[in-house]
Amino acid sequence: MKAVYSLILQAGLSQAGLRFGCSSVSVQRLDPVVEPGQIPSAHVHQIVGGNAFNATMQGDIGEKGSCTTCAYTEDFSNYWTAVMYFRHENGSYKRVPQYPNAQLGTEGQDAPEIKGGMTIYYTQKDFTGNGNAPITAFKPGFRMTVGSPTTTELTNPSTHAGLRYTCLQTILTRGYETTDFPTEPCPAGIMAIHHFPACWDGVNLDSPDHQSHMYSTTRGAFQEAGPCPASHPVRVPQLAYETMWDTSVFKDMWPKDGSQPFVWSFGDTKGYGTHADYMFGWQGDSLQRAMDDACMFHMCGSPGSPGILKTQSVADMNKCAVQNTVVEDTDGWLSELPGQAAMPM
Repeated sequence: MKAVYSLILQAGLSQAGLRFGCSSVSVQRLDPVVEPGQIPSAHVHQIVGGNAFNATMQGDIGEKGSCTTCAYTEDFSNYWTAVMYFRHENGSYKRVPQYPNAQLGTEGQDAPEIKGGMTIYYTQKDFTGNGNAPITAFKPGFRMTVGSPTTTELTNPSTHAGLRYTCLQTILTRGYETTDFPTEPCPAGIMAIHHFPACWDGVNLDSPDHQSHMYSTTRGAFQEAGPCPASHPVRVPQLAYETMWDTSVFKDMWPKDGSQPFVWSFGDTKGYGTHADYMFGWQGDSLQRAMDDACMFHMCGSPGSPGILKTQSVADMNKCAVQNTVVEDTDGWLSELPGQAAMPM
């Protein structure tokens, strides 16, 4: 029996935390964190956030964009992950569409018109309180990644904490997360979950591997992260992504042998290589202002209904876009994954 919780109940809590939608700003092979300046990058990403996204991004990103696909108009950050594809029995590939999570619209209503994208969380403790630890917002120029596309097996799932999948029975299904792709058709698709570390060294905005300046005490499932060590003493917001992949559109094409047909854009058929990138771009003190407040989810502001943070309508979120630097087909039925050699069947 799948565990199900109601986001409505959580949205009624009175503690600080952000949960908001961002529609798609681009789908293309660029990665300004891991492969800066490389056009194209190794594999396809789906990106949300500010329209300053490009192959080489330096400095204060919050001052460089003219629009954002996120509900909060002061958030010009970029958030991205790899793209999920369906592999047909005939060897061709089709990008899995994304759909918006529940209750991302005005005052916590559903907003099915949001154009794909992701749900973004900045929490302080968990969904039941904000704790006593002071939370320091990220600084201009900050960036980080979580997970790695080079991970091909897991000997200890606990080292992969916070990187999970949920086989959705409905849009509100939660619980029973797995470290690999679900092995059966999921009626409402697959939710990919990425929890980032919440302990910063307090000095470096980045590191050579884009992870060493952070320390993970993440427990996943939106539980409070563990205490920060002396080496990384600064508690930052607990950042997380949820991406809803509508795998149900392929239910009539499921392989006859019952094999799992989904693959990440870098060729991972197990799901262990799931990873995500973050580039901070909130304007001024807006994120710190939110973290210092006691609002929760849509009470901080929602599309067309501002709170402690300024907001915009879903229509304006959907208008914002980036013109692709890399011109190639990423959406049709493809003979191979963009940037990847043809994979054996």
